[in-house]
Formats: sequence, C-alpha cells, structure tokens
Amino acid sequence: MKRYLNAKVFDFDQVKGISKNQLLQHYTLYEGYVQKINQIWDELENEENYKDESATYSKIRSLKLGESFALNGVKLHELYFENLGGKNTKPYGQILELINRKYGSYELFKEKFKSIGLAVRGWVVLAIQLNNLYMFGSDAHDVGAIWSAYPLLVMDVYEHAYMIDFGVNRKQYIDEFFKNINWKIVNERLHSYNNLFNIKKTNDKLYNNNFKYYLY
Repeated sequence: MKRYLNAKVFDFDQVKGISKNQLLQHYTLYEGYVQKINQIWDELENEENYKDESATYSKIRSLKLGESFALNGVKLHELYFENLGGKNTKPYGQILELINRKYGSYELFKEKFKSIGLAVRGWVVLAIQLNNLYMFGSDAHDVGAIWSAYPLLVMDVYEHAYMIDFGVNRKQYIDEFFKNINWKIVNERLHSYNNLFNIKKTNDKLYNNNFKYYLY
C-alpha cells in the first residue's frame, strides 16, 4: 500500500493531569486513522472502483464517505494534540482580545465551550469564519463544521479521550483540558489565518462589533 500521510509525532511531556498512558492510547487511535486514510486513497487510485455510481451502495460511495471521516479524524486529532501542553496555558494576545470582544470575557467563553463539550459526542472547535469567532459542536469527525471556517482550538470529547483517566467523568477531563491549552499554538493559528486572508490588525472587520451576533 502506498503511503500518502505519515503520523505526526507529538510531545506529551508538558501535559499535566492527563496521564501519558491515556495520551498514548489516544495517539494509537489516531495512527489508525492515518492508516485508514492511506488505505482509502490507495483504493481511490483504482479506476475499477468508479464504475458503479449507485447512491444506495457502491464502492466509490463508501470510499468517499470513508475518506471525509478518516481524513477529518486525522486532522482533528492533530489539531487537538498540538494545542495540548506547553508553558503558555494562560490566554493572551490577539486571541484573548477577540474572545473578550465576542463573548464578553474569557470566563464566559470558557463556560460556553465547556457546556458544548458536555452536550456533544465528538468535538468542540473554536474557529474563525468571516472574521468572527464561532464555537462548533460535532458528534462525529465529518459533521457539525462549516466549510471555510479556520480551526483555532480543538477539544476531543469522545470517550476514548478520557475514559482511562476519568471514567465517565467528562467534566473533570474538560477541566484538565483547559489547564493544558497551549495558547501560543492558538495564537499562531490565528496569525496563520490573518496571513492567509491578508487580514491586518488594523482591519476594522476583525474587531467590528457588528459581527458579534452574526455567528454564535
């Protein structure tokens, strides 16, 4: 099988309150998604798989649905692992300014983010879209997000993310997650978004309160 993607390596040494065993078991699951997306892409190279186009069942239908699920599983886990740990566990900089402008305060943002994390079954993503912050809740890798939204902060709330350490106590896991957010990474993602869309800090659209009620 041809390999298109390799699993990234993450340093979990700076993560506190979530055990290395929990993180390594979680990482093994991520490696499985990498393996599956490589397998799917290998199958998509086979022209025979395109000859039956049935929307009820066909090989190409299964492959394309599996592709979005597996690839999002890879990308979301990479974003999640990347924004865990480090020494920058207090929000600061441009992301804090945008959070305060959108949600009123960091504490109010945190309450809403945690509430979504308890209500959904898969992921919570703080993203920026149309120059505005938005919190997505998702029950699965391939549902619940908006195309063109740029992810800034990702939290996994599937049971596999916390069951070894916290059993069914998802709330305790979410509390520990917030203690381990690497806000340097979040600010770097925001900076990348600004560069991608050529947004400068002086651009009123980035801070215009008229956008406050456009997305929630």
